Amino acid sequence: MYIAQEESFGPVMVISKFKNGDIDGVLRRANATEYGLASGVFTKDISKALYISEKLEAGTVFINTYNKTDVAAPFGGFKQSGFGKDLG
Repeated sequence: MYIAQEESFGPVMVISKFKNGDIDGVLRRANATEYGLASGVFTKDISKALYISEKLEAGTVFINTYNKTDVAAPFGGFKQSGFGKDLG
């Protein structure tokens, strides 16, 4: 869908279904965009969250929350999002 592939600014969250255990399929879909500013992972399994966060092509990956960060932490995007890392 358009909303899952474009970089939207505003209160937008895309939630999509996936087959149980198909983590690699989820990663392929998540990374199949030319943008990569931020992403979020929601799960009860912290080892899955860490595995997925390492594989996501995004500047910031939030786990079980969204948009909570330290203003002094480096931030920026991948691909067509942002201009490298600020505060890096």
